[in-house]
Amino acid sequence: MLWPAPISAMLLIGSILGANASEVAIKTLNSGPGGMMVFDPAYVKIQPGDTVRFVPADKGHNAELIKGMAPEGAAPFKTVVGKEETVTFDKPGLYGIKCSPHYIMGMVGLVQVGDKPDNLEAAKAVPQNKLAAKRFEPLFAKVE
Repeated sequence: MLWPAPISAMLLIGSILGANASEVAIKTLNSGPGGMMVFDPAYVKIQPGDTVRFVPADKGHNAELIKGMAPEGAAPFKTVVGKEETVTFDKPGLYGIKCSPHYIMGMVGLVQVGDKPDNLEAAKAVPQNKLAAKRFEPLFAKVE
């Protein structure tokens, strides 16, 4: 079947963009780099359209978007505790993530999508508990 030129072009662009997308794994750990109850790595930089695979290396963890720590219009997400899941990040900016059961223990991470996020100051302004705020400090320092 022949496709009209605009549809053919859209299919080609979609396949090219899909071919360039990559996946990064973030483990959820009881103990690892940075102490107890951590994401490993706690900071990743990816490009729009890339996927993060949240891998529950230790039981009892999940990944959830922290309210207010995402670019405008980004869809919230919350993975199931103990289940490996993927999240695709389409909008450029910073995304703060937490493990819901262990947020009180400072289990947070930061995903940077694209270059020079325009929501850095807004993300920094979101109130955090003491341990989470302390863990976010070095992560924000990595933002380009």
